[in-house]
Amino acid sequence: MCAGEWPAKNHKIAELGLTVAYLHNDQFFTGWTVLVLKRHATELFDLTREERSQLIEEVTEVSRTLAVVFDAVKINYELLGNQLPHIHWHIIPRLADDPAPREAVWTVKHDPKRLSPHEFRERVSHIQNHLSIRRGTENSQHGHVPSKK
Repeated sequence: MCAGEWPAKNHKIAELGLTVAYLHNDQFFTGWTVLVLKRHATELFDLTREERSQLIEEVTEVSRTLAVVFDAVKINYELLGNQLPHIHWHIIPRLADDPAPREAVWTVKHDPKRLSPHEFRERVSHIQNHLSIRRGTENSQHGHVPSKK
């Protein structure tokens, strides 16, 4: 992550304040996104109180957008760092047709689903468009984005 080798630069959805959102290569779970901290840190306690607060706001912003874009039944959040010791969140929409809705994505045996370059760009663009709208809405004088319910 720090060397810029993963995630791939062409998977970038958006730069937020402290993080960058990327579409995960494996789209078996449609919309799986990784939110990577821009600076190096491995633990939440390595961040200042303000950074932690902003980080959770960015996680929330991306997850809310993915929930709307993909009509998610539930969003899964993973912050592990065992294999890649750098703060990064896996934000995974779980959809109505989920093959294993009660299982963690890591335990669901599947062949990775790779989108064609065109499909990948379309999916990234679709998320970007909705994220832009949400960012504009959240910055409005009302400061509230209605939930999808």
